[in-house]
Amino acid sequence: MKIFLPKISYLLTAFFAWAVFQTSFGQVRLPNLVSDGMVMQRDVPVKVWGWSSASENVMVTFRDKSYHAVTGPDGKWVVTLPAMQAGGPYKMEIASSNHISIENILIGDVWICSGQSNMVLPIDRVKDLYTGVISSSDNPYIRHFLVPNRYDFNASQEDLPSGKWESANPESLLRFSATGYFFARELYEKYHIPIGLINASVGGTPVEAWLSEDALKPFPTYLDMARICRDSNFVNGIKEEEQRVNNAWYGYIGKHDMGWKSEKPWFDTLYDASSWSAMHLPGFWEEQGLIDINGVVWFRKELNIPHSMIGKPAKLLLGRIVDWDSVFFNGSFVGSTTYQYPPRKYEIAPNLLKEGKNVIVIKVISNSGHGGFIKDKPYQLIAGQTIELIGEWQYKIGVVTVPLPAPTFFQYKPMGLFNGMIAPLLDYAIKGVIWYQGESNTSKSSEYCALFSALINDWRQKWNQGSFPFLYVQLANYMQSKDQPAESEWAALREAQLSTLAVPNTGMAVTSDIGEWNDIHPLNKEDVGKRLALLAEKLAYNEKDLVHSGPLYKSMKIKGNKVVINFTNTGSGLFAKGGSELKHFAIAGADKKFIWAQTRIARNKVIVWNDNISPPVSVRYAWADNPESANLYNNEGLPASPFRTDK
Repeated sequence: MKIFLPKISYLLTAFFAWAVFQTSFGQVRLPNLVSDGMVMQRDVPVKVWGWSSASENVMVTFRDKSYHAVTGPDGKWVVTLPAMQAGGPYKMEIASSNHISIENILIGDVWICSGQSNMVLPIDRVKDLYTGVISSSDNPYIRHFLVPNRYDFNASQEDLPSGKWESANPESLLRFSATGYFFARELYEKYHIPIGLINASVGGTPVEAWLSEDALKPFPTYLDMARICRDSNFVNGIKEEEQRVNNAWYGYIGKHDMGWKSEKPWFDTLYDASSWSAMHLPGFWEEQGLIDINGVVWFRKELNIPHSMIGKPAKLLLGRIVDWDSVFFNGSFVGSTTYQYPPRKYEIAPNLLKEGKNVIVIKVISNSGHGGFIKDKPYQLIAGQTIELIGEWQYKIGVVTVPLPAPTFFQYKPMGLFNGMIAPLLDYAIKGVIWYQGESNTSKSSEYCALFSALINDWRQKWNQGSFPFLYVQLANYMQSKDQPAESEWAALREAQLSTLAVPNTGMAVTSDIGEWNDIHPLNKEDVGKRLALLAEKLAYNEKDLVHSGPLYKSMKIKGNKVVINFTNTGSGLFAKGGSELKHFAIAGADKKFIWAQTRIARNKVIVWNDNISPPVSVRYAWADNPESANLYNNEGLPASPFRTDK
């Protein structure tokens, strides 16, 4: 990409103009988003704004042109730059009685990345899977701005409390949204246009937290809750009481945990654990006889380490643990994770490993529900070679107490995140939005389509840039698979997401084939980003002949004892991935009792039947929390969305 350098004459002219007017200008301040390294949206008028004293003059100089503004009574000033082609880097000068220079500006495409934890999830969480990606990530034309978490129920905020633009490189990339980065990488590699990602996402959030007060008006229950939360006495009272309960709970287990009260603590290598019971790990301890146990359980394992592993860098992989673990190796503390979702990966100093007997001790705190170790995750000690840690461990209860009540999480309440994290972005011109959310709304899927559609329309209205592309991820497969057809909240939420495609200029990336049964945060974010990028290529970059989606249910027709299913987005044809037989189709008659069906592909249709169902009434495909065997794809390799005909 061409590098543009400002002319000396332009700099002298800008400086002279600033010097002449500085005595009459007030102090100027910029939003955090308008800062060094920013990416400005190409091909549309772009606002640059800030604040100063009322009625003060401000001059913005950019690419040999100057733009003037006068602050209003509220102290805000705005200039609008004309539509510009992609390019850079550039420098911007802003003059008042003070002078601000913004360096290293690019003009390209800006995408908002929003949603909950699967959009939050940074490259750092998946770095073991993408070591090559990280090492080769130097690219000054892909940039990321992380919006700080903040909610507000009383006013739409004008600025962010902090934040900075970062270019992709092996160090900064660890902080990028993984989904966002892979999306940006695909677009940059195809179009060589600078890509800016503004990551405004918060783990665990329901869709209603991201709606404005205007958008909540058709949903009075949520609007009432948002207005209740404006009462700071109400909010602070709940927070204080929850903090008191939290402190008392952890204070109790800290005081009464027997693991610390013995003559030797239970993690000491000289402690005698011969009387401890045995448990096979991984697994939940409820499955092995510890019923309704919340509090602290200690686990201990002895292992023999050969001479060949001594003196080498070592890593301890402990899968995922519910809820809070503290890990000791040969009596030394090596790490802790305070909540259940991150994978446990602890570095072990080489001098801690000893030839022969070694001791691993894990203290596990279970706050509520079932405590334990998640299955089908890696449990290993790695130091040149690998020792598997799956199998028999010793355990002993440290303390038992009542479950800790769940906190209120005010950041999940309606409107708060829109005011705190989206409102400050609305003057910043964008190309579109990518969205990964829905897990926190699965218990109320019937309202999701209306809420999500309201969000899309509301954001478009607030940004005032027309119907920009809004691309989103359908829920991945999750939880244990089932042998027989069954009802599913996750499938119902996927259906609500499918229905949201009725909103113009939206696209949905199907991911029900790349999730993990035991992890709500599947590691494969590369394919998620690629599928979102395909949608962008079609909807935002106007690629005419691109197959951008997998098959989507269109209609059904009953012929005798068979049902003919028609699809859109069939591409160059349908096929059964991994074999000749389609799986995860179910069929029902008038009694609505679904059983597995036989199928065959006929051109771009699927014929579904079961000889025991006549006449058939309805069909379902991949209707499950985890439809892991579902295998209907188009020839372009994109999976079909789950659906049902009996909505």
